[in-house]
Amino acid sequence: MQELLQQVVSGLASGGVFASLALALVLIYNAMGLVNFAQGEMAMFATFIAFALIEGGLSYWIAFPLTLAIAFVGGLLVERIAIRPVERAPILTLVIVTLGLATLTNGLAGFIWGYVPRSFPSPFAIGTVNILGAFTSYQNLGVIAISAVVLLLIYLLLQHTKIGLAMRAAAHHPEASRLLGVRVSWMLALGWGLASAVGAVSGIMVAPVLLLEPTMMQTIIIYAFAAAVLGGIESPLGAVVGGLIVGVTVNLAGAYLVGGDLELAVALAIIVAVLIVKPNGLFGRAAVRRV
Repeated sequence: MQELLQQVVSGLASGGVFASLALALVLIYNAMGLVNFAQGEMAMFATFIAFALIEGGLSYWIAFPLTLAIAFVGGLLVERIAIRPVERAPILTLVIVTLGLATLTNGLAGFIWGYVPRSFPSPFAIGTVNILGAFTSYQNLGVIAISAVVLLLIYLLLQHTKIGLAMRAAAHHPEASRLLGVRVSWMLALGWGLASAVGAVSGIMVAPVLLLEPTMMQTIIIYAFAAAVLGGIESPLGAVVGGLIVGVTVNLAGAYLVGGDLELAVALAIIVAVLIVKPNGLFGRAAVRRV
């Protein structure tokens, strides 16, 4: 029982990382109906920026919010420069643009910082804590706490502020929003900036565990896709719930069923199963068409 609880807590920590990146995917999908295949690489690049700031002498807790601010501006600029000129193009064109953006971001990170894995500092104490007889690391508890705070702040922004209301209106009813004076194009840009900042959280949280390198998010993005599909690609709440479910499921499967080498296969199996059984996800809404 104690080992099971340890695996669940560890899975929740992983799930918090997956949920952050899944939420970033959902934010952009809601804004444009587009899956951003560059989301993981953007998170990786932001993590390298955090590493550079810490190496430059800033404390972790100053570098962390500063990195999120830089990531927000970076996401906004990506939308203005790379996405806006083709936003009315066919969806395949947009997909190719995001794939190109992923390749460009990965190559730029490798050019600037190299491909040698680096140790990323963790702000949490080394050691374990006893929870109901099970031991888990301070790192896991810290990841869960920070992920929960960030996700709560995003919820409050989207649901309880005027700018959040404007962003949701622009995403779901752009024409009506324009008639009401909402600057839809800038709301879409803010969505990209917000998604970039949220994605950066996942990169910074996972870097102390995986080591920092340009390819570190290429597996995490698959887990995030699984979380977004499971929860419902249009549902922010679904992204969070899906991330936690995927984190715990993959961790338990790796510990008791398939072993660590096949954890990624479990995530892919989740994607396939959800698409077959419930394509709209746990919290997704079925499309209704009038005949």
